[in-house]
Amino acid sequence: MSDGGYSSESTALLLIDPYNDFLSEGGKLWPVVKETAEGVGLLDHMRQVLGATRRRGIRTIVVPHHRTEPQDYTTWRHLSPTQRNVVRSQTFARGSWGGEFHPDFTPVEGELVAREHWGSSGFAHTDLDLLLTQHGISHIALMGMRANTCVDTTARYGQELGYHVTLIRDAIASFSWDELHATFEVNAPAYAHAILSTGEFLAELPAAAGATSAPAG
Repeated sequence: MSDGGYSSESTALLLIDPYNDFLSEGGKLWPVVKETAEGVGLLDHMRQVLGATRRRGIRTIVVPHHRTEPQDYTTWRHLSPTQRNVVRSQTFARGSWGGEFHPDFTPVEGELVAREHWGSSGFAHTDLDLLLTQHGISHIALMGMRANTCVDTTARYGQELGYHVTLIRDAIASFSWDELHATFEVNAPAYAHAILSTGEFLAELPAAAGATSAPAG
């Protein structure tokens, strides 16, 4: 359960790694993402959440993984298994279509893009915490990719920094159902303040700007 505090002044939507390589047909990782993405209705739910938060003036911050270049990591001492895979496949390659944001999740004027993260955490070695702090954000809601890596690690780090953390579970996908189970049934209940469906999250948002209440019957 959340505390119902998703005000436009204090809430930010963190859009994690919305690259074509993850989210688009023809992307390098789409074949392994497709089953869970289609199973949870990922893209439609992401569109619903983003549209709703934009209408309410809730700030969007894109939290992108490092765009890969051919010489990346060649002098690194301790590459993670994920980084080794990125080197091999040149996932999210800078200058490539796969390294561009999915067209439905490209930031619009006034939305922010944090510095690219090299590992799984959107906070480590980036300016994400600075951007949130300077805009008075206390509540972060996360959606995007990948559940058990960048989403889970960013959410954990955010909780450690003192943010109220919400995971929008059907606006997040991964490479397997086991990974989703590990994130939402094993890991997140120990740190997340709320794990909500898209419908549950939208129901807790304030009224959209310009909305009027229906007259009493």
